[in-house]
Amino acid sequence: MGTKLTKTLTYDATAEQVAAMLDDVAFREEVLARQKVARGSASIDGDHVTIEQVRSSDGLPSFAQKFVGDEIVIVQKETWTSPTSADVHLAIPGKPGEAAGTLTLTESGGTTSEVVQLDVSVRIPLVGGKVEGLIKDMVGAALDVEHQVGVEWLARG
Repeated sequence: MGTKLTKTLTYDATAEQVAAMLDDVAFREEVLARQKVARGSASIDGDHVTIEQVRSSDGLPSFAQKFVGDEIVIVQKETWTSPTSADVHLAIPGKPGEAAGTLTLTESGGTTSEVVQLDVSVRIPLVGGKVEGLIKDMVGAALDVEHQVGVEWLARG
């Protein structure tokens, strides 16, 4: 079944400007730095974006720490299918959890909305739904940081 996450990030910029920002490794690396990941990297190869991040599991409930260990590794892959849309997949290597969905840019009157829709699924009996909720919250908070960095990035022009 899974847990759904829908997040809309709005920018005072054209879809072309937002797409160019999302296609810039320096932007992706600044987002990782601001998200305070323990380690992270970003790479872009044509229409394929890969972001690897390692986060501390400090602050997670004990049942979730048992699931992820001391650190949680998240590998995000985006495959851009057009200049304004991408398929998104987040994996937690070696763990039975993932998120999959889409990212869409829609411009209206010089303002662009980036809509991220993900279905988070964790295949663990009894606590899977709780872990899905934690991942949803973690991804949502990460997108909030990405939005803040994006607003500043675009303002710098």
